[in-house]
Amino acid sequence: MALLTYWLGLGSVFADARVALVIGNGAYSSTAQLPNPSHDAEDVASSLKRSGFEVIQGIDLRQADMQDLTIRFARAASRADVAIFYYSGHAMQYNGVNYLMPVDAALTDEADLKRFVRVDDIVNDLQQAKNLRILVLDSCRDNPLAETLKRSATRAASVGRGLSKVEAPRGTIVSFSTQSGQVAADGAGRNSPYTTAFLKHIEEPHEIGDIFRDISSDVYDASGKTQLPELSLSIIGKFYLNGPVSVTIAPGAPQAAPRADPCASAEAHWKAADTIGTVSAFEDHLTRFSGCSFASLAKARIESLKQKVALAPASNSRAGGGKDFDGSWDVTLNCPASGKAQGYTRPLSGTVTNGVFHAEAQVRDGANRLEIDGQIPADGKTTLSARGTTGASAYTLNDLAPGSPYAFTIDAQFDRNRGSGKRNEARPCNLIFVKR
Repeated sequence: MALLTYWLGLGSVFADARVALVIGNGAYSSTAQLPNPSHDAEDVASSLKRSGFEVIQGIDLRQADMQDLTIRFARAASRADVAIFYYSGHAMQYNGVNYLMPVDAALTDEADLKRFVRVDDIVNDLQQAKNLRILVLDSCRDNPLAETLKRSATRAASVGRGLSKVEAPRGTIVSFSTQSGQVAADGAGRNSPYTTAFLKHIEEPHEIGDIFRDISSDVYDASGKTQLPELSLSIIGKFYLNGPVSVTIAPGAPQAAPRADPCASAEAHWKAADTIGTVSAFEDHLTRFSGCSFASLAKARIESLKQKVALAPASNSRAGGGKDFDGSWDVTLNCPASGKAQGYTRPLSGTVTNGVFHAEAQVRDGANRLEIDGQIPADGKTTLSARGTTGASAYTLNDLAPGSPYAFTIDAQFDRNRGSGKRNEARPCNLIFVKR
């Protein structure tokens, strides 16, 4: 049964014991230094303190100091109801195991990995907390030392790009700044793009699962649909770091079978709608799950997309009239073979309405989907945004599983009847636009 504890302002606002270890490593001695982690750690530590956490904090930690703090954290987590581990800095994966890098660590061969901190050990430490455990790694940056290890490895080994996926144990939330096997951006401000979103949402009075979904959504939008945080949740019931109600689950006496949960499929449907990203997809989600967790987010997406369309005609008019391009268009995407990835050609069907371009292609079951959107100003020179889901892995550079989301931009030039473009991504691909 659900046991609700209302916080009425009597005594401490936070009724549970909370501990966090916050580390920011940027001043590396043997590889590229990172500008954000020290600021990220300082700001996250301050935010968590405001939410009632006892914070153990470390900036630019050497190997011995990093080990000392993780030992302190393991002991504190065993007495806590809620435990959070946050790390910003260099990390890498080797043979599917993720490692966090102290600032004095070098990497000449496999033996040097013993100087790193294993993420699996941190996950084990987190499991000692009684109710909720959260692992946050803002660390999927490009690590030049990984290439050194790849060249020096004495046996068959895999030095992967970014980090390998970590499945959340029960009662745990795992959030990476980008998807497994991908590299995250550092950003140009005081904080990284991921930590900027984390600081924006973590103190909000919302359910913790919704908070991390909002963080992922913000990073995805702010990156132009190129950086999608990895998020794995395995929590039962609801938990609020800052809110009027704390909810935990406790066993109770046998009761009559409950009614089917109308929101049971909401999360899976939301992920599909968000991947498609169209007004109709979000409206379908709202129709099916109007009273569930993602309804407000669906409404916001619909409103945002409709505003973009509404503003497009006025924008084009000021630029001199993008309506010259209105009509139906045929689009051909041609990607030659690159490395292990096979070449392919894809036709898309497009339209331009009031200077707003949209084209899409889709095969059965939604895999290998592709949509292209953007505005065409009067001079025909534009940058289009594309997003989709992968088909067969033989056609991708990064061995992404079929159905994985991806995004890129296209630099294009249109005249009234034809156009050409080039995809801004590692793989060189060309596009031809022909008006019907």
